[in-house]
Amino acid sequence: MHLIYNALFLLAAIKWGDWRKWREYYPTILFFFVGDLLKNLLYHDYSIWTYQETMFAKDILSNHTIITLLIMFISYPATVLIYLGHFPEKRWNKVLWIGLWVSIYVIVEYINVKYLHLIKHHHGWTIQWSLLFNLVMFPMLRLHQKQPLIAWGLSIIWIILLLNMFPIPMKYIK
Repeated sequence: MHLIYNALFLLAAIKWGDWRKWREYYPTILFFFVGDLLKNLLYHDYSIWTYQETMFAKDILSNHTIITLLIMFISYPATVLIYLGHFPEKRWNKVLWIGLWVSIYVIVEYINVKYLHLIKHHHGWTIQWSLLFNLVMFPMLRLHQKQPLIAWGLSIIWIILLLNMFPIPMKYIK
């Protein structure tokens, strides 16, 4: 099923992504990657959520790491190319655009957790935390495009807050 989701993101990016400005979005795509890589590094042995394949391509998508890499290399760039490529100028439209993307990500996660069992939450993480995370992440992606140093500073603060809310026991830190 992860292959289908990523294929849909890729098709959406082909149709709606702003490919003419991909170089402008490239640093934000890397920013997105670094955030996910950092989460996967810090929470490697104490995951707050994990991906699994339950339907198709179980042999190819055999573990969380492979699925994460698939998502990082297809869904994240596709998201940035569409999200930033069509980011509106009017304040109310900005709010609606962010809300649309937060809704897409939360609805997909909800379906994957509740019905398809493609994601498992652990150690207190819930769909509500995902909602909050996405409410921070999408404005942060836009901020990174416009003011990268401020986005990095705020992201460090956000990471510290998350580490306090979801502390990693010392025995899991290498």
